[in-house]
Amino acid sequence: MEIQQNNGESKGQFEASDNGIQAGVLAYIWAGPGKFIIDHTEVNPDFAGQGIGRKLVWAAVNYARENKVKILPLCPFAKSVFDKTSEIQDVLF
Repeated sequence: MEIQQNNGESKGQFEASDNGIQAGVLAYIWAGPGKFIIDHTEVNPDFAGQGIGRKLVWAAVNYARENKVKILPLCPFAKSVFDKTSEIQDVLF
């Protein structure tokens, strides 16, 4: 499983793929300098139950930590991961 980030000026995404097949995507929108909003997470049904969504959230958290930015998880799935995982709440705003 490989996760790549595509970061644009106003929005971006983390995309998980396995052997060239898209397994899932986490989309975000920049909300000013140093902040982004996770607005959508989607997993390919063929990869359901494999923790792909959680891996995408962790990729966003690692990016936020490395780049000293904060995250607002508006996507219900991402918000549930943040609510259940205390060790990633340091990147919340």
